[in-house]
Amino acid sequence: MSALEVHSRIGTLWRQRMDAMREYEVVRDGNVFGTGFSNSFVFSSEYDQVRHMLGKLLDQYRGLPLEAVFKGKEISNEEGTCFLLENRQAFTPPLFDRDRFRNEIFEDITLVRGIGPATQKRLNDRGFHRIIHLLEHPKFRSGAHHVLECLNRGNSAEIMDLIGCRHTKSHPLVLGTACQFEPEDFVFFDIETLGLFSRPILLFGIGIIEQGDLNVRQYLLRDIAEEQAALAATAEHLSGERRAVVTFNGKSFDLPYLSDRLGYYGMESPAQIPHFDVLHFSRRRWKDQLPSHSLTALEREILGIHRENDIPGQMVPEFFETFMRTGNCGPLVPVIEHNRQDVISLARLFFHLLGESYGRR
Repeated sequence: MSALEVHSRIGTLWRQRMDAMREYEVVRDGNVFGTGFSNSFVFSSEYDQVRHMLGKLLDQYRGLPLEAVFKGKEISNEEGTCFLLENRQAFTPPLFDRDRFRNEIFEDITLVRGIGPATQKRLNDRGFHRIIHLLEHPKFRSGAHHVLECLNRGNSAEIMDLIGCRHTKSHPLVLGTACQFEPEDFVFFDIETLGLFSRPILLFGIGIIEQGDLNVRQYLLRDIAEEQAALAATAEHLSGERRAVVTFNGKSFDLPYLSDRLGYYGMESPAQIPHFDVLHFSRRRWKDQLPSHSLTALEREILGIHRENDIPGQMVPEFFETFMRTGNCGPLVPVIEHNRQDVISLARLFFHLLGESYGRR
C-alpha cells in the first residue's frame, strides 16, 4: 500500500470516529455541582449559542473554497503538504532591565544548598548579603562556588533548573531568566486538537517577533492525512534559531502532546530549549485576585481583550469534524481565529508579566 493510500485511510478512519469523541459535558447554567463533577464542561446557553453560530457559518460559506476564505498558501516538505496562514501585527515588547535581574539573583543566597529563610536572616545579619560573600564562609563556600559557576556560565536552562529546585518552577526569578533573551528569541506555541488524548492535532499556532511585528503562522490540516507535514513544519520552529518557547499550560499539554504525535509517526521530538509556561506564572501572580486563570479570563481582566464570536476550546473538534464531513470551510473560521488570538494573547500576557517585574522604569 502506498504512503498516499495509507494517509487517505487514516483520514477516513478518523472521520468515522469523530461522532463518538466528545469529551465534555453540557451543564445547565448555574449548575455549579455539575461543573465540579466534570473536568471539561460547557454551559448550556453557551453550547446552544455556539451550535447556532455553526449553522450560520455553514450557510454563509456554503460553496466557497478554502483558498477564497483564508489568506494562505499550500506548503510542502518531505512529509507532505498542509496549509499555511500568516497574520502580522505591530508588536512592541517592553525593554528589560537585565542589571536588575542580575542583582536580584546574585543577592538570593537561598540559592545555595542548605540556606533557608531562617539561615538567610542570620547570615544577612552577619554581613553575608550576596552569594559572592559566601565564598568567605567556611560552611557555605563550596555551595556558593557551585552556584556562581552556574550563574556565570549564563546557560538559561541551567539557571532555571537551579532556581526551580531551590524555590518553585513559577518563582519570579525563573520568569526573570527570560531577560537574558531578545524578544526575537521566543517562539509562542499553541495547538488545537481533535481531543484530549493521542488524537491528531488539527491546527498548530506559532508566534514569532520579526522587525517590530508579531507574525502568527498557523499550520492547518485540510485532512487528517496532512498532520505529518504540519508536525514537521512546526518542529522546525521549535528546534531552529529560536532559543526559548512560551506556552500556556504547555508543560502539561501542548509540548507532551506534540511529542506524542511526532512519536506516532516515528519522527524525532525537537531538542529541549528553555520553556516558559505562562499559566504557572499567572497563577502565582494573580492567585488571590482572579477567580479564573484561563487564558481568556486573563486576557479579559488583565489585557482588556474581549473576544467576539469565540468558541470554547472543547468544541473545536466538532467544528473541524463538520468541515471534514461537509467540505464547508465556514466552521474553520472561528477555530482559526480562536487559535490566532490565543497566540497573540499568550505573547502579550508573557511580556506583561515580565515587564511588571523587570521592565525598565
